[in-house]
Amino acid sequence: MAIAGVPSTIALALALVVAALAAAGAGKLARMDGTTYPAALTRAATAFATVVTLAATVTAALAALT
Repeated sequence: MAIAGVPSTIALALALVVAALAAAGAGKLARMDGTTYPAALTRAATAFATVVTLAATVTAALAALT
């Protein structure tokens, strides 16, 4: 199902790119804050999962409107 005229493949790719960028930013900021590599990786993974979950929730909400 396409959301707002965007094919689902492109929407999925965009969501994953945004999630990866958010994870990279969170990991970098965590390292700049002085945390250890495992803690920075945990923060990055949490940010990635949060963005993917948010994208899925918004997609489900928009799909319910149509």
